[in-house]
Amino acid sequence: MIDLLFCGNSYVFDGVLTALLSILKRSKEDTYRVHIFTMNLTRVKENYTPISSDCIAYLEKMMKEYNTENQVLCHDVTELYERELGHSPNEGCYCSPYTLLRLLLDLVPGIDSDKILYLDCDIMFNRDIHLLYDYDISEVEYAASSDHYGKYLIHPGYINAGVLLFNLKKCRETELFSKARDLICKKKLVFADQSAIIRSTTKRLHLPQRFNDQKFLHKHTVVRHFSKRLFYLPYPHTDNIKQWHVEKVHRIFHYHQFDDIYEDYLTRKKEGFHYE
Repeated sequence: MIDLLFCGNSYVFDGVLTALLSILKRSKEDTYRVHIFTMNLTRVKENYTPISSDCIAYLEKMMKEYNTENQVLCHDVTELYERELGHSPNEGCYCSPYTLLRLLLDLVPGIDSDKILYLDCDIMFNRDIHLLYDYDISEVEYAASSDHYGKYLIHPGYINAGVLLFNLKKCRETELFSKARDLICKKKLVFADQSAIIRSTTKRLHLPQRFNDQKFLHKHTVVRHFSKRLFYLPYPHTDNIKQWHVEKVHRIFHYHQFDDIYEDYLTRKKEGFHYE
């Protein structure tokens, strides 16, 4: 069984749906247990509402089309977040406080596996998930790839936390998550939970860039991460094109490798599930 983790609010549905479809369509058959951490944080922003039970039910229905043993489990961690991370200096971080939820992995009931793959909601698999998930991480806390810009601007070994293969057994032993939560609560960090994880790490496995490619899509790319990136033409600027922005993916990136996934995704949206 492969355990996956996504974190987010009511607006992550399109990301999780396309990510899961890419896994199912690019990987050999397996059983998946998908965990989604969500919360109500409307005290910070009115649109910080939890992902709905209807969305969770739809995702599980879709997963079971491929394997009836697949599961999608929603964990409302509002109370846990408020107790452990609420009102921290990083609550208004550059992305959203929902990225902080993965730091609760050691505290959420029902997470009983020793290995779990955390994924940002803006990723697509281009090749089989087993190429990543089957890595031996028995001696490290997690495996991760370089941050495309951070490896030039910060440090050659600086990692991107959008794709993290966690050894939960080792993380519990080293108290990685509790150390990271402590940092989040005490100090404003430039990259919030990503910085906290890196500073709390005892030992990690550095993966090739193809397991979290934030700028390019090569034939050997396993995970394409649609994070904000820099464009030089027609003038230097940044844009945050996500995989569910299908028209932009075609027009600006000229990607057609995911068209079979998009056909399924757009059909499902036409049938009634549409979230922006």
